[in-house]
Amino acid sequence: MGDRLKGLGVSPGLAAGPAYRLADPPRLPAPRPVTEPAAEAAAVAKALQAVAADLNRRAAVGGQAGEILEALAMIAEDPMLLEGAEQRTAQGLDAPHALEAAFGEHREALAALGGYLAERAADLDDLKHRAIAAVLGLPMPGLPEPGHPHVLVARDLSPADTAALTADVVALVTERGGPTSHTAILARGRGLPAVVACPGAVSLTDGTLVSVDGATGEVVTGITASEVSRVRERAGAERARLAASHGPGRTADGHPVRLLLNIGSAADLRPGAEGVGLFRTEFLFLDRADLPTFDEQVAAYAAVLAEVPDAVIRTLDAGTDKPLPFLGLPAEDNPALGVRGFRVDRIRPAVLDTQLEAIAEAARATGAEPRVMAPMITTRAEAAAFAARATARGIGHVGVMIEVPAAALQAGEILREVSFLSIGTNDLAQYTFAADRQHPDLADLLDPWQPALLRLIGECARAGQAAGKPVGVCGEAGADARLAPVLAGLGVTSLSMAAVMVPAVREALAGHTLQQCRDQAASLVPVG
Repeated sequence: MGDRLKGLGVSPGLAAGPAYRLADPPRLPAPRPVTEPAAEAAAVAKALQAVAADLNRRAAVGGQAGEILEALAMIAEDPMLLEGAEQRTAQGLDAPHALEAAFGEHREALAALGGYLAERAADLDDLKHRAIAAVLGLPMPGLPEPGHPHVLVARDLSPADTAALTADVVALVTERGGPTSHTAILARGRGLPAVVACPGAVSLTDGTLVSVDGATGEVVTGITASEVSRVRERAGAERARLAASHGPGRTADGHPVRLLLNIGSAADLRPGAEGVGLFRTEFLFLDRADLPTFDEQVAAYAAVLAEVPDAVIRTLDAGTDKPLPFLGLPAEDNPALGVRGFRVDRIRPAVLDTQLEAIAEAARATGAEPRVMAPMITTRAEAAAFAARATARGIGHVGVMIEVPAAALQAGEILREVSFLSIGTNDLAQYTFAADRQHPDLADLLDPWQPALLRLIGECARAGQAAGKPVGVCGEAGADARLAPVLAGLGVTSLSMAAVMVPAVREALAGHTLQQCRDQAASLVPVG
């Protein structure tokens, strides 16, 4: 057995094979004198057009990967980016260095805003490398293609790289990234074992045989061919076992824990789950120049409610960290702590009014009884205000997201105003540990196994038990099969996740009695 590397397991499963590293980005050549600025400007425009065209072509795969690629293409087509590069050619820079400078300026501006926009800043690095390669006449940076199954290793993976993975990639290992990174989310969506925040990964030599455990985060290097075969046999047996999994979420002694889906639209609905625990309505609002109309919203909500009448619909989770220009929100120095989620209502109350009216109309049209919740609720007063707005429009099941520690500590009081809670562990971890979700060096603080985070989840679950009201988890922690028994032991009543994760979570719960789940939880988060 070879050496062991340790990272964060973010997508469970076993895999083994030769490791191949993502190619390094193109080297920027030495600056050269510019005699025809117009020709350099034309080369810049052509390079950006080539990048956008390549991304749009690959976006035809559709689904979540296609949406990400389309968003990246829009950045490459941004007129301000082109204008910034052209200005630099007029000042005497050659095309590659003009692109380097223009992308650098945009990156700094986005990184300073933090949160979601800081994640977009990291995407700019990949776009810059692609544009520079295009202007130099080099192949755009891409994935290794050894022609056989392999483990892909990288310092980090851009959304474009992750969305373009082929069937030959059996696992992902990156030195950077966290539980909520694009790599983690897309790997889970594909059912691909993945380990992030794994120091030393890129030092591996191409062709080195490795095994990857996407649950524990362990990567074993320098194994033998026979060990590769054994891991693959175990992985195949595990896939077969999960493929046979069916039925509702239950512990070994029959205690129910509902298994639900996280979706962005009706297109994400899949069989095998017990409902929808998180309908992210912001996907209807993104990449638009104006608000979706009332009729557009009704149609989108009705398409889901016709299939899942009790779906949990989250009202618009947007703000300065998820920019929607048509909202007209002011710029902020620290958007993660600013006007986002329910707080947008302080500035644009009509947005929530229209959304609630559209949900109510969709419910009437389909005969459904949806559950509706607001994101970024902090106080009991905010919960009461949202509940009043929703019930006034005939919505009978109203809840809130618990993403702020203050709300978790007041869970009992908040449950006097609403009928359920849904814990968003991604943001709850970010705010509990004062650790930006996108910071590459703080992934360990965002680990859902952190005792302080589990303690807050337990506080919410106990409040729900006392009130006789459900408390679910819809953050990425809900997709962690190893953590599922712990969450059940804490008293969580439902787990919501990507469809591909449901069988593993179901089987993990079925392997433990409720008392065993409680014992596991108590060992991690002692009560009293």
